[in-house]
Amino acid sequence: MKQVYCRPESLKDNANSYCPGCGHGIVHRIVAEVIDELGVREKTIGIAPVGCAVFAYDYWNFDVTEAPHGRPPAVACAIKRVLPDRVVFTYQGDGDLASIGTNEIIHSANRSDNITVIFINNANYGMTGGQMAPTTLPGMKTTTTQNGRDVKVSGYPVRVCELLATLEGTRYLERVMVTDPANINKAKKAIKKAFQAQLDRKGFSLVEVLSPCPVNWGKSPLDGLKFVKEEMTKYFKLGVIKDETVQSQA
Repeated sequence: MKQVYCRPESLKDNANSYCPGCGHGIVHRIVAEVIDELGVREKTIGIAPVGCAVFAYDYWNFDVTEAPHGRPPAVACAIKRVLPDRVVFTYQGDGDLASIGTNEIIHSANRSDNITVIFINNANYGMTGGQMAPTTLPGMKTTTTQNGRDVKVSGYPVRVCELLATLEGTRYLERVMVTDPANINKAKKAIKKAFQAQLDRKGFSLVEVLSPCPVNWGKSPLDGLKFVKEEMTKYFKLGVIKDETVQSQA
């Protein structure tokens, strides 16, 4: 029989701790496949913060270190400057990157640090109980907005890609989702391009992944996918937000 799929070498054969219907496992697999296809496993270093991905070193079969909440870009920048031949990436959630780590991500992008950022947007603080995050949609219920997010009180959701696109240092920004095979393939293509940009020394790249968090949303896994496709994409438009990888110089 023809083998159509096998576990990537960069993905350990471990059971993960993610909730049913969570998108993290899918993105972990995509990242592992990309690392293998680019042939850079032995020189890749991932940085994970406090959050759902805090145990990423249990799942990826390459070097992974941790950073304080919100600080992965600073750690990634330091590693990349000391070891410029390494492939360095951060893997961050919305509470981490868009709230606690806003300062870090903006200045890393503005410097055009030659790193890759994988940004998981599931519109809430997943690990700590489903509280409102900067990306929580207007009217969306969370454990801290039980009547729905009121923009008059809490402001509007932060569109990270669009915000970073205003900075001269950003080279490649794209928003994708992992809701079905076609979009998972698009997500993989975007993540691979972001890693290739780093290998080509183009500068800062970020891929935002709209991902379901059905347990905290109080939905079934299927309804979680539906919410991403039908509700999140209304506010967070899919596609390439900025691409200067061709024009930028090493």
